Amino acid sequence: MKKLCRILSPLLILALVLGSLSVSAAPLAPGSDLISTQAALSAERADSDRERIHEVLARDDVQAQLVAQGVDLDEVEARVAALSDAEARQMADQLEEMPAGASVVGALFAVFVILLVTDILGLTNVFPFTR
Repeated sequence: MKKLCRILSPLLILALVLGSLSVSAAPLAPGSDLISTQAALSAERADSDRERIHEVLARDDVQAQLVAQGVDLDEVEARVAALSDAEARQMADQLEEMPAGASVVGALFAVFVILLVTDILGLTNVFPFTR
């Protein structure tokens, strides 16, 4: 039994050392870089900005005004999804600055301006007068 332990002990130690080296020396997969706290917070802020915009656009009075202006609701949703994080932050900030119970005209104007800018940049094709 002692002879068996003398043979197996070094083999077990060698197996454990080699096993732990292969795990620690394994290269990281591409794209698995660590992200900073600031990047995580800005991603969370962008999501909350988009949620705020969707809340406003989901209101019945806003949708009625958009339809009355001749804007397709699916197109609005697609454009909000295509906004950059900075644009979403700017639009959400504008929505926050509006007083409670204010008319929907300001929100509709902001949506119209964003739709107009994306149409001028050639990202969408909603308004025929921008061509």
